[in-house]
Amino acid sequence: MPVRLLTPHTLPTTPTHHQVAVSSGSQMVFIAGQVALDASGAHVGGDDVAAQVEQCYLNVAAALGAVGATFDDVVKLTAYVTDLDPAVLPQFGDGVARACDRLGIAPPMAPLTGIGVAALAEPEFRVEIEAVAVLARR
Repeated sequence: MPVRLLTPHTLPTTPTHHQVAVSSGSQMVFIAGQVALDASGAHVGGDDVAAQVEQCYLNVAAALGAVGATFDDVVKLTAYVTDLDPAVLPQFGDGVARACDRLGIAPPMAPLTGIGVAALAEPEFRVEIEAVAVLARR
């Protein structure tokens, strides 16, 4: 695994992610923003933020798997959310937990940036998640 995650003592500790990812790998993987569409292109989750987050993470996992990577190789996640209301944010964590349960993994702890946006590509989308991973050269 070419990624080491850490949070320096001079930065705040969060329960959801580390502040820094250090990579010793040499192949970078950039995954386009994933939205709540299943493999057939059908919308998943309706207005349920947790269901949309779950599908986004499942899609990221599928994209990682296509190149022989896992969430352990991820050095950065970015989440675009159309509603950053504090009452909605716990649903994001619920969606991550559900995806991790389905994937049989621990929650990803790579650095995560959450960005509130006015809209995404389609009105049904409430969440979009992109990832950057680094792999050791094979």
